[in-house]
Amino acid sequence: MRLKYKLTYLLILLLILPALAHEFWLEPQQYIFSRTDEINIRFRVGESFTSDNWKGSREKINELKLYYADIVDDLSDAISDEEGDSLQFSIHEEGTAVVTFNNTNSFIELEAEKFNAYLSEDGLQSAIDYRKQHNETDSPGCELYQRSVKTIVQVGALKTAVFKKQTTLPVDIIPLSHPYQLKNGDSLTVKIFFKNEPLVNSKIRVWHKLMGRVVDTSFMSNEKGEISFTVSTTGEWMVSCVQMIRLTDDPKAQWQSYWGSLTWGYTGKNKSTIMAR
Repeated sequence: MRLKYKLTYLLILLLILPALAHEFWLEPQQYIFSRTDEINIRFRVGESFTSDNWKGSREKINELKLYYADIVDDLSDAISDEEGDSLQFSIHEEGTAVVTFNNTNSFIELEAEKFNAYLSEDGLQSAIDYRKQHNETDSPGCELYQRSVKTIVQVGALKTAVFKKQTTLPVDIIPLSHPYQLKNGDSLTVKIFFKNEPLVNSKIRVWHKLMGRVVDTSFMSNEKGEISFTVSTTGEWMVSCVQMIRLTDDPKAQWQSYWGSLTWGYTGKNKSTIMAR
């Protein structure tokens, strides 16, 4: 019976993933650039750090910003009305840069069994408990969801502290050390904020993609909203999480989810120069 249950659970997950692709992230064509290089960032949605291009357009943008030195630029107008458009820009001075994106809400309704499986997969225990306590376990899940994502890129050799600047994203994942000053095998601590408060006791996933192979490791954030893990200075990295809150005043949805991610990586023609300095 246990094997049958596991197989059924996996089947349910496979069925719901296309309907609500879990991860959303920003993906530059590389992460390490020279001055004046064109930076092309795509909006990715998918599972297991493998993706399709997001089909959204400018009308879905709530926030699209570039943090660089002491400057914060609004990049919303750099995206066209065409579905699946990417972001292109260049930076003419050396330094670290952060791009953030938050979209407007979308709505989804899932059958009870699929919604319960999704909550379990993402460690959303408070939502599971609420549904049990209020006899909603067998009811469909009606949800509004939005994404809060960011990426860190490096232009030239100059490392700046913008990587640890708290942004206006509802879910803000902040590394406490500069990702491009780490040595291979160093430990990295990241701190996760939800609406400016540490996101404690929550499931956080860390993804490492190298040569087509993806390793996914799950952590629970501590009382400071932090996790720590070992980093190899190869390939691409992503930290992701989701927070779910109960709604009381929406005519369609009972739940609001906020999906967060942070990406960085060690790909680019100047990697050897950057990492050596």
